[in-house]
Amino acid sequence: MGTEGVSVLAPLERRAPLIDPGSLAGAASLRLPGRLESVRSARTFTRDTLAFWRLTEQFDSVGLVVSELVTNALRHGAEPHSPRPGDSPVELELLRSSRRLVCAVHDRSAGEPRVNEAGFSDEGGRGLQLVECFSDGWGWRARGSGLLGKVVWASFRLG
Repeated sequence: MGTEGVSVLAPLERRAPLIDPGSLAGAASLRLPGRLESVRSARTFTRDTLAFWRLTEQFDSVGLVVSELVTNALRHGAEPHSPRPGDSPVELELLRSSRRLVCAVHDRSAGEPRVNEAGFSDEGGRGLQLVECFSDGWGWRARGSGLLGKVVWASFRLG
């Protein structure tokens, strides 16, 4: 479990009421390879992190949102083969305060995430609709500091 989760806070705090860096009670991050099996790793990491933080009752909603955000990042924002050994195209960050939990997924695509209007029989296109339904809010921003890609985040109220 990593502890470098505060990197997403400063640029996002102007766009959304996420977590005040002074009230950060926990941060964990996981770098994921560009394979669809990484979705399972992200869910397991999320379940274990929430258990460590004694937030297991949040897992159903948070786990579903993490699955959708990581799946989208892998499908639309990860290169099939990493350009450098050990380089991860997707990173998941979980951040918590006493009142809020934030899931942030970094990927290398600059493409804007969009909520699709999937039809009843469509097999895909509902990911961000689910994120909207199961979180208290979501958004995205371009990564700063000369890094390629974007960060897509979702927040959850606690307590």
